[in-house]
Amino acid sequence: MSSLLKGAPKKNLVLVTGRAYPKLADDVAQQLGINVLKTTAYDFADGEIYCRYTESVRGADAFVLQSHTQPINKWIIEQLIMIDAMKRASARSVTAVVPFLGYSRQDKKHLGREPISCRLIFDLFASAGADRIMSVDLHAAQSQGFFNGPVDHLQAMPLLVSYVRDTMNTDNIAVVSPDAGRIRVAEQWAAQLNGCPLAYIHKTRDVTRANHAVSKRVIGDVAGRDCVITDDMIDTGGTIVGACACLKEAGAKSVTIVATHALFNGDAVKNLKECGAREVIVTDTVPVPEEKRFDNLTVLSIAPLLADAMKAIFSDGSVAGLFQNYDHSGQKYLKA
Repeated sequence: MSSLLKGAPKKNLVLVTGRAYPKLADDVAQQLGINVLKTTAYDFADGEIYCRYTESVRGADAFVLQSHTQPINKWIIEQLIMIDAMKRASARSVTAVVPFLGYSRQDKKHLGREPISCRLIFDLFASAGADRIMSVDLHAAQSQGFFNGPVDHLQAMPLLVSYVRDTMNTDNIAVVSPDAGRIRVAEQWAAQLNGCPLAYIHKTRDVTRANHAVSKRVIGDVAGRDCVITDDMIDTGGTIVGACACLKEAGAKSVTIVATHALFNGDAVKNLKECGAREVIVTDTVPVPEEKRFDNLTVLSIAPLLADAMKAIFSDGSVAGLFQNYDHSGQKYLKA
């Protein structure tokens, strides 16, 4: 048996990217010390997408990276096509790397005759041939169960906590959840920040209207404290700006907004500029172009986290260990 394996090729890690956000793939490749495999991709006149890899990927452990930014439906389809092409090219394994997963908010039914679109997206990845999925801060952690295979649910919290620790006086912090649904995450934040006080915003949402929520009042004592609001994403900014106003009315000394996914749609940038927050801290799971950046916005790079997770998967190591042993000294975050 050993003689048959003498000429066997070594394991090969391949990183490819769609056209949605190639800079993030380049940043990840730099962390890994490799190059992004060149891909030929273009649109036909009717909008159909073509994809072909320019080199052999036979036997490779392939990571297909695409963040679902706008136009979101196009980039989802492109990633599915890339996964299909990778599978048909005899890659040994295919991991769909989706820093921000489109349709992740549609993870349950609020009313009759609605879809569960998040489940559909996971089913599409499985049908395309993905062996595993990697994403960052899913809207609901339990949606991992929609995929019948490994799902690496990465957390941006360690690098965000590192930055907060380095830039704020943690003795006076209160962690605030923007609604009752995020309290568990806020509790984890509070534990990482020396057991600081916890509060949340009582909010109502009209499930028949998109992006419509009303922040009512603060549950918890935030008077005189430097409040840190944590959320998974900022879309139009309505929820987070309403929470900021509630905290100021409750006597907060300052408000810092922290979120993983900076979607920044509609009037989000205008709302964030005018809400009076001390700082808005996000990661670059989706591109944040110059026209959407403002003076008190800080964008942290997610590339080191993605690269560390890819290394762990490729070497059959522990992805969970990345978070259990995370160093909060501030050495792990990079500004994007």
